[in-house]
Amino acid sequence: MDAEVYKGYSIWGHAIRQGHEYAASGTVTRNSKLVETSGVLGHFESDDEAQAVGLNWCRAWVDSHD
Repeated sequence: MDAEVYKGYSIWGHAIRQGHEYAASGTVTRNSKLVETSGVLGHFESDDEAQAVGLNWCRAWVDSHD
């Protein structure tokens, strides 16, 4: 999991292994402070897919709150 900077926010897409699947979630921070977290966004077959869903959620959150 790597941070990405998007419109001044640091965003992360998470993949949490749950059995044979990965739960997706996202985290948004700004100036090293937590701004928002998503909760579980769904379950996916790969960690890359779950992380991508988390990052997409973060970008959408930033776009709607910036």
